[in-house]
Amino acid sequence: MSKAERKRALRGRAGRMKGGRGSGRAARAPVRLWGRHPVEAALKNPERQHRKLWATPEGLASLDGELPPGFPIEHAQAADLARLVPRDAPHQGLVLECAPLEDVFLDEVALGQPERPIVVLDQVTDPHNVGAILRSAAAFGAAAIVTQDRHAPPEGGVLAKAASGALETVPWVRVVNLARALEELAEAGYWRIGLAGEAEAVLAEILPGGPVALVLGAEGEGLRPNIAAHCDVLARLPISAAIESLNVSNAAAIALYALATRG
Repeated sequence: MSKAERKRALRGRAGRMKGGRGSGRAARAPVRLWGRHPVEAALKNPERQHRKLWATPEGLASLDGELPPGFPIEHAQAADLARLVPRDAPHQGLVLECAPLEDVFLDEVALGQPERPIVVLDQVTDPHNVGAILRSAAAFGAAAIVTQDRHAPPEGGVLAKAASGALETVPWVRVVNLARALEELAEAGYWRIGLAGEAEAVLAEILPGGPVALVLGAEGEGLRPNIAAHCDVLARLPISAAIESLNVSNAAAIALYALATRG
């Protein structure tokens, strides 16, 4: 199958809904971000549409670079910003309201740079974990993360803070059907490796040389049977018997490191 044929095959199943929407997100409500790294990364992202920045003098001074003329800024005190974010959120003197990022489709990442892994998350719903996985994905050169839209956290300040700017640089593909997305990745030539603590194979021993989709399940529950069945192989990390399992974001970081350093 040619690249053009594979691209056509990827369109329309897992990655799009009726009406052409790719993510399944029901709303396009404004997103509120806080903290220096998330806000600075969003301000530097040309794909972001910014609406308003609330900032203390110290917060503005901490930003790298200057804002364009006429940028909507409201100067505020720290107490004012605390009312704009969840309680005890570390805003660091900066709160930005912006539009959500535009949808990214599976074919756009699967056929772009196949030498870079894709991270597939099965019902990982904690925004701290997804944010940390985005950060590791950026650190180790992953092409994208893929989640099922109904079982993933929304784009927002908690996730962006955990991602430390990576929300703006790592494409996030939201699909309606995760099993179909894995089928499409297989059609695009990806070897689908599911991480599972009960697997016999050790990750480092089964890493292929070609494109890889790394599939991780929710902490505690792990991969759902249908998602595990859509993997080409299940593998585990060689952790000590002294601990039952790793946090999913830690497991993702270790697995991405192994992929980045494979021979």
